[in-house]
Amino acid sequence: MIRNHCKVWVALSLCTLLCISACCQAQSTSQPEVIEWTWAVRPTQVDHQLPNVLLVGDSITRNYFPEVQRELSGRANVYLFAASTSLGDPRLDIQLNEFAALEGVKFRVIHFNNGMHGWSYTEKEYAAFFPSYVTTLRKIASGAHLIWASTTPVKKDDPLGPSNKRIKVRNTEALQIVNRDLIAVDDQYTLMLRYPNLYLDDIHFNPEGSSLQGRQVVGTIEKYLK
Repeated sequence: MIRNHCKVWVALSLCTLLCISACCQAQSTSQPEVIEWTWAVRPTQVDHQLPNVLLVGDSITRNYFPEVQRELSGRANVYLFAASTSLGDPRLDIQLNEFAALEGVKFRVIHFNNGMHGWSYTEKEYAAFFPSYVTTLRKIASGAHLIWASTTPVKKDDPLGPSNKRIKVRNTEALQIVNRDLIAVDDQYTLMLRYPNLYLDDIHFNPEGSSLQGRQVVGTIEKYLK
């Protein structure tokens, strides 16, 4: 009798989780910021003998991209897709698929982050939409090694935008998912927490800080290039 009750409880729990996931997908709507943008960069000349690496993220990713490109010169073709589009916004899936279709290459590694935008979405929504983000990355780069980068701390909290309290929650939620899915981790949060003097503004880092980030990114990528 107890065993039957347990089976019923498990079935109801799974049903509840599925309903919550379906509800989140149904409520996925664009909540744009005042300024919206996308930024894509591809190699000037593609060496077809080299593996392809894709960095996905935002303006912080865009700032350390040149360092990654320099460090991996002659070892990989490095691409960038950066955007203000956040998790929970249905445009993100469309943009990533369009980018992948446009480039038409097979990526060996995707180093990704998405956490500094979309502050109109709650942290629960962020966690709920994260798995579908990973699914999209796996779809546009079947067989690629995924590396998740934690969102970096801010110098000053914005009551209407990023705050370190919210960033910590987002990183914690994302880490649980990437650990479950056996995705490699690049802890950019802990790295930049050690350099409070390298901010360019309240969010971004100066060239020295971005270079530090880029070198750590390369360290997490190069093991998959051999």
